[in-house]
Amino acid sequence: MNRNNDLVQYFAMQQPNLLQKLAWQATTLDEDRAWRNKFRRRLRRLVGRMPRQVPLQVEYAEEMETDAFIRRKIYIQSEAYYWVPAYLFLPKPLPQSAPALVCLHGHSGIYPYIREGNEAELAKSRTLELDYAPYFAEQGYVTIAPIQRGWNETANSVDDKESGCQRMVTNSFLSGMTPIGLRCWDASRLLDFLQTQATVDPKRIGVAGLSGGGTVALFWAALERRLRLAIIAGYYCTFADSIYAIRHCICNVVPNMLEWGEMRDIAALIAPRPLLIINGKKDPIFPIAASRRAYAELEMVYDLFNAREMLEKDFFDGPHAWSNRKTLPFLKQNFRRPNK
Repeated sequence: MNRNNDLVQYFAMQQPNLLQKLAWQATTLDEDRAWRNKFRRRLRRLVGRMPRQVPLQVEYAEEMETDAFIRRKIYIQSEAYYWVPAYLFLPKPLPQSAPALVCLHGHSGIYPYIREGNEAELAKSRTLELDYAPYFAEQGYVTIAPIQRGWNETANSVDDKESGCQRMVTNSFLSGMTPIGLRCWDASRLLDFLQTQATVDPKRIGVAGLSGGGTVALFWAALERRLRLAIIAGYYCTFADSIYAIRHCICNVVPNMLEWGEMRDIAALIAPRPLLIINGKKDPIFPIAASRRAYAELEMVYDLFNAREMLEKDFFDGPHAWSNRKTLPFLKQNFRRPNK
């Protein structure tokens, strides 16, 4: 018998034994309905205990203006002890009942995503097309870009030079919560806010996110049925081939997730709503071969709903980055469609 004491090898050998107990296997719409009721309840438990909801309160902090949009920094009370900092982009002239997008940033922090920061952050913004919040505002959409918990002004700078993910993960896990669950909670509070705004059509709100923002976008769109559509970039793959096999920030982890389902199963809860998957073919942390397999499995879900036209992909020749090759046609077409 070969003796092994290498933990990497140990977990590699364990991976084939991780059978998802609630993997999507529906062959009829009735089977799908029964499955999604069970899996959505399980997913809510997996992402952890949620805070208690408080009345919606908003504070406006600052404002700047360009030729194309007005940007307001606001704070939205998410729970009793926490306010979400966010940047609200309003296209000019101010619209009435326009579609809106919650734009979630990744592990570069908020600044490259709103065209701010130092030279390195601005260069990253241009090279990787991270500025989709202001970009979509320039196209006439209302957008809001929150600072996700653990980043920028929300981080504990004493403990983490880059982010507060480590402290956030430790404390949330010990408290029966998860970073993903808390970030989803915050996003839903932003959705509550958007639905009160005269500039926003409350029935035409979607989510867009890259990398860590794509993580939250996937889980949130699966759990938040008020969302009309989703764009998930630099994330959709398989847990087995990415988070499990390749080093990622621990904030990506939902304890026991692989016991119950894979990324495809979470995305199946979004169906048949419109979903655009964006992945770079040269992304080193979300291998494109696994992303292609996961996408093909998701096509089966949309086929069951006879809604293949609602699912699109952009597997572009690039790295771990955003791509706008298909975003505008996707948004135009699917915000215009009646709800299916």
